[in-house]
Formats: sequence, C-alpha cells, structure tokens
Amino acid sequence: MELTRQELIRLLNAEGSEAEALRARADGCRRQWVGNKVYLRGLIEYSNVCRKNCLYCGIRKENTAVVRYTLSEDEVVAATRTAWREGYGSVVLQGGESVSPAHTATIEGLIRRINTLSAGELGITLSLGEQTEETYRRWFEAGAHRYLLRIESSGEGLYRSIHPADALHRYDSRREALRALRRVGYQVGTGVMIGLPGQTLENLADDLLFMRQQDIDMCGMGPYLEHAQTPLYTRRAELWLPEKRLAVALNMVALLRILMPQINIAATTALQAIDPAGREKALRAGANVVMPNLTPARYKADYKLYENKPVTEWPDIPEGEIGYGCRGDSVHFQQRTVGK
Repeated sequence: MELTRQELIRLLNAEGSEAEALRARADGCRRQWVGNKVYLRGLIEYSNVCRKNCLYCGIRKENTAVVRYTLSEDEVVAATRTAWREGYGSVVLQGGESVSPAHTATIEGLIRRINTLSAGELGITLSLGEQTEETYRRWFEAGAHRYLLRIESSGEGLYRSIHPADALHRYDSRREALRALRRVGYQVGTGVMIGLPGQTLENLADDLLFMRQQDIDMCGMGPYLEHAQTPLYTRRAELWLPEKRLAVALNMVALLRILMPQINIAATTALQAIDPAGREKALRAGANVVMPNLTPARYKADYKLYENKPVTEWPDIPEGEIGYGCRGDSVHFQQRTVGK
C-alpha cells in the first residue's frame, strides 16, 4: 500500500486509539497476506567474538569486560537437535562478525551438519555480519537460505554517528553487502534500531521507505537499548523515554506490514526488554516470527548486546497459531522469485 513520507511521519507518532487502529489494521493485513501462523526460529548465539567496534554494541571488540566464547560444533548441533525435536521450522545462527578462512569453513560445515540432522527440512538463517560475496555464496550453497544484515539506520549521517570512522564500518560496504546477498539468492533481511540518539521520526520514515525500496524479504528491528560499556552511552540524556521507544517500534512494525504485506517480520527480544509483553504486542501489530533463544545457558549472559536482556524466551502465543514444523519462508521472496 502507498503511504507518503508525511503520512508515515504522522503515523509513527500515533498514540492512544489512533495507534490501536493502526496496529489492528496491520494485524488484519498480516492475516490476509501471510496467514495466521507465527513461525519459530530457534536462535543460537554462536559467538560473541567480533572484529567490529560499533559504538552502540555491548560485544564490540574494545569492550574488554566481555567474557568471549565461541560454541563448539557439537554445542551448535545439540541446540539444533532441540529445535528439531520441539517442532521448530528453522534455526538462526547469529554471532559477532569474524572474517577468516577458518571461520568461513566452520560455518559451512555447521550448515551441512544441520541439513544432515534434519534431512534438509530445517530452515537456516544466518546473521553473521558483513562477508565477501564468495563467502555468502559458499554458505548458501551449503544450505543456508536466509540472511539478516541490519542496516541499523538507512541514513548515512546517522549511520556514521553510531559507527567508528574507519574502513571496517563504512556505510557503502553495508549497502553493498545487502546487494551481494540478493545476488547470491538469499531471502534478505535487514532492520533498524528505533530511538537512537539524534534520530527523528523523519529518519524512521526514511528507513521504512528504504526497506521497501530495497525490496527486502524479512525484517528484524526493535528499540535501541543502551549499554554502559559503549561510547554511545554518553549520549543517553538525548534518548526518548523507553515507553516512547517501544510505542514507536510497534508503530514501525505496523507500518512496515502495511507497506510490505508479504514479508516476514520478527517480534524481537528488545521489545520485551522494555515491556514483558512487548513481543506479544508486536505479534498483534503485524509481526509473524519469534526467535526463542536456544543458546546453551552458560553462555547467554555473555551475549549481551544491550543491558537488561530478558531471560524469558517463550512468548504467549495461542497454541493453534504456532507454525510447528513450518520453515515459514517469506511469501514476498516466493513471489519475487517466481520463474527464476
């Protein structure tokens, strides 16, 4: 559906009955275009080792307070087996950004083991940062088929304000990585943080238009949550109140569903950090994916992108609405690749 930039700006600020009507409209849109199933993605936080120094992130390379870990292949496979046993349709391998031949080969091997374990039935999503197109292709050919690479902010100025000014954190490189994923053949996902220091509703409206222009297949976005061991924490006085960040995030979910009715949209854990029912509210505002955390318990506290990360992993979803055993591939992806 067409909405002008000015309409998006106004609706992002919707409150009260207007916000309720917007989210109900998005929920109806979800039911009409992608059905009433909520798809499960078992989240496996593979490693908190990262070569990047993003100014907002708790596992940034220069945070020496982090206890670093990388799961063994057997630990990843055990978590995957849990997902398979519990009827999840997909798993997500997420981690800090590493770039090396050994890392590429390890992930490739894990993808093949997951496919063998599930006879190719489990969907595999990766969220492992910027890589070369060759690496993306190797992982795709091994059996991964979705990739989430968040832009965090589609505006170059705001992007630069939350990243160091060096060759590892270039806006153009992020954009090119998204294009490379599309060329390889992935279902491509991106997303943004909502309520960053210096961010405006105009920025967020542009983010929505960016995602539609990029013709993405899935999205994971949520409120910005600060971490005391990051440079961006010094700007916390500029932040919207958590309640506003949550409200605008829910409006973002609703508006993206209306703009792109056939994509997959995740109800992210960051929503729950502000409101224990945050993910459920997102599911009633157009989201259709949840990612329960299957990371081994002894590592969970060390994968802390932001403070006050929730520990409750299973949202309140009516039993009949869970897509057990369904990969839940993006309807949008299926439509745009017909005949290819």
